[in-house]
Amino acid sequence: MKLLVLCIALLGISVLLLGIRVFFVKGGKFPNTHIHGNKAMQDKGISCVTSEYKKNK
Repeated sequence: MKLLVLCIALLGISVLLLGIRVFFVKGGKFPNTHIHGNKAMQDKGISCVTSEYKKNK
């Protein structure tokens, strides 16, 4: 039982730390990690596979 409580507490702390920007910054949001939102990937000409698939269909 102690292990379960410890795991739940660690999971809660992890979620809180990952969401600091979302929870505590006004207008905060999670960063866009999709390829179409990444400037460096766009500069290299790398695009989303699902978008390419839809274009070629």
